[in-house]
Amino acid sequence: MPKNLAKVQKQIARKKGAATSSLHENSRDAKRLRRAGARSEKLEKLAAARAKAYQPYPTSNSYLSRNADELATIQSERRPGRPTSTREDTLKQGIDAEDKEYASGLWIPDISDAATVDRLAAWNGEWSSLNNLRFVRIAKDGVKHTSSFPPNGNS
Repeated sequence: MPKNLAKVQKQIARKKGAATSSLHENSRDAKRLRRAGARSEKLEKLAAARAKAYQPYPTSNSYLSRNADELATIQSERRPGRPTSTREDTLKQGIDAEDKEYASGLWIPDISDAATVDRLAAWNGEWSSLNNLRFVRIAKDGVKHTSSFPPNGNS
């Protein structure tokens, strides 16, 4: 027995002497059409919700490369054969740490949730009030994973 709405409509239309407009309200064929229509609507809602949940987040590479200019100038000013400066080492370590975090996923407030956006706008800057926000971890490929506050290794 077909479950797809188009297949059900096609099968009912092929019946001998049956027209879809002449169906009785509670006939078997009308019930089959209602069930198939409800099923297709439910599947469309689920597909839309799934697509929304796995929608890639835009990640800003400009934020991750904000120290690249300063690092390049420090490296160009250093004479060949001289050891690296403390500032250059610090910048390299910071960039490496951010790249590792970016590879595993950045931990940010969920801006797709309206309640979180409102709470973030009203946030007073205190660490203790962050547990009221909903957080997600954005992977390098843009996939969103739910997270918790504070991050405990599981999120």
